[in-house]
Amino acid sequence: MKPGIHPNYGPVVFRDLASGETYLTQTTAKSQKTIEWTDGNTYPVIDVEISAASHPFYTGKQRIMDSAGRVERFNQRFKGFGGK
Repeated sequence: MKPGIHPNYGPVVFRDLASGETYLTQTTAKSQKTIEWTDGNTYPVIDVEISAASHPFYTGKQRIMDSAGRVERFNQRFKGFGGK
């Protein structure tokens, strides 16, 4: 790798604001805020609005839309419209 052109890659804590869940990982993102982790070290923290801990798809709280029923209702409603 060419020296001096790549951003620093280091440990960062991501905190989910919706669920309060925290993840320690590595990234090139930077933050001025810090948090003390369970190992006693202080790491930069990045607040995110949603993560796998609070996203409806991953938590099983996602609503499934009945698109077939919608099409049938539309066709029944407008079956005589348009001269066909």
